[in-house]
Amino acid sequence: MPEELEETANTEQTLQEETTNNTSQNQSDSQPIETTIENYEQTDDLSVLKKELDEQKDKYLRLFAEFDNFKKRNAKERLELFKTAGQDIMRELLPVLDDLQRAESAFTKDNNLESYVTGIKLIQDKLFKSLQNKGLKAIESIGKEFDVAQHEAVAEIPAPTGELKGKILDEVQCGYTLNDTIIRYAKVVVGN
Repeated sequence: MPEELEETANTEQTLQEETTNNTSQNQSDSQPIETTIENYEQTDDLSVLKKELDEQKDKYLRLFAEFDNFKKRNAKERLELFKTAGQDIMRELLPVLDDLQRAESAFTKDNNLESYVTGIKLIQDKLFKSLQNKGLKAIESIGKEFDVAQHEAVAEIPAPTGELKGKILDEVQCGYTLNDTIIRYAKVVVGN
């Protein structure tokens, strides 16, 4: 009987060892499967992220290229605008230039000073009207209060009357505005 007990104990021990081996083997077999599934999911997530990154890079490059093209086109248009900006005003001034040439030609033929002066005054009026059509206006100064925003005082003289103190007595050079922006200040003499 002791032999039978010993055999039974050995059998139980062998069964336990086999169960332990099977359990550990099942665990080791299932670990690679779980690891493989996890690796596959990580790889899938990684490929999705790489694809999204590539799409974003492509969008960025296209947007950058579009912006660069916009800057180049804008610079080209501005350059073209600067080249042709004076073209319109030049067309307006050409008839005035033609009139001046005709007046000079007429004066050299007949030497009539009176008609020459009248012709020059007409040409001056035509020139001023052409410039007014483009937005040029003369700044009215004489008799008005001195305003540093519109006038530049070149001299101060004693005012002939008390009413003329601080007012403009004379204009040395006319000032002009172009579309309500001062392009030249009027140079004036102020009474003090």
